[in-house]
Amino acid sequence: MSKPVPWDAIPTPTTDLSVLRVAGTTGVAVFWGRDNTGQCLLVIELAGDHTALFRREVVSLCGISVDLRNGDFAGQQRVVLTLARHIDTDLFLGLCETLISSLKEVTDSATALAVSLAHLKRWKAFLAGRNARLLSPEEVRGLFGELHVLRRLYQNTLPQASAVDAWLGPDDAHQDFIFGERAIEVKSLSGRERSTVRISSEDQLESALPDLFLLTQRLSDIPDSDHALSLNAIVTQIESELSDAEAIERFADKLARIGYAHLAEYDSPRFLVSELKGYRVEKGFPRLVRSEIPSGITRVAYEIMLEAIAPFVCDDDDMFGRL
Repeated sequence: MSKPVPWDAIPTPTTDLSVLRVAGTTGVAVFWGRDNTGQCLLVIELAGDHTALFRREVVSLCGISVDLRNGDFAGQQRVVLTLARHIDTDLFLGLCETLISSLKEVTDSATALAVSLAHLKRWKAFLAGRNARLLSPEEVRGLFGELHVLRRLYQNTLPQASAVDAWLGPDDAHQDFIFGERAIEVKSLSGRERSTVRISSEDQLESALPDLFLLTQRLSDIPDSDHALSLNAIVTQIESELSDAEAIERFADKLARIGYAHLAEYDSPRFLVSELKGYRVEKGFPRLVRSEIPSGITRVAYEIMLEAIAPFVCDDDDMFGRL
């Protein structure tokens, strides 16, 4: 672990539990804890009897047990999360921190339990994904860029569920977005990438669809800007804007498959999007494609000079269409 964990300050008890209340919570009581075997715990204290809801909605998580126990007093219950293996402390801490954030101002015990169980369901999907690890800085920038385009798509072009379905970045498709007869490959450039765009395979700029576009956008890390957003912030923004139930469910599923969970590490950097440009990929566009590469050559990656593709610039309506 690269940062201190709250369980380091909690001694292992000889019986039952040792707990330390989480600082800054004003709603239901939440505690860091250890049991008498030294396991790391998160304890959520509830008033009333919530056995029926817990049994109906509880989820099982690999490496984390989820139990409902009686509290110290009559009419009190506790949800107890227990980490099985210390090697997974970093992921468990991330789960606990985001759950605590969700419960910070929740005062009703039934609501607190419902929020907790919904949160655990999302984490189960995340842990079942192919990337149960922290995303790299490049992956964070790429995902942020795709989500920025997804917002543009459901705000101006497609119904919400159709827009989420069109987002194929989590599915390892050749292009990031496919809808109707259009395919769009999104490239999010850092401040260092001034004059070129990197193409990571021979398939990214080839499509059987009649309309293929390359969209570039520059992401600048400007932490002090009121308009800059972190990866967590843009995900929260999209979740608040989606009102279609199918879109909400599919969006959560795609985030889990790409390896995203709401971790504190994704509160920075904070990006400001600028210089968004679309290019129509057509005859004469400089590219390497599988159909033209000699037999025996594979895993092609290359860079294109932005100056060289300036003649192929197109406007938003050409690239996205309209609702």
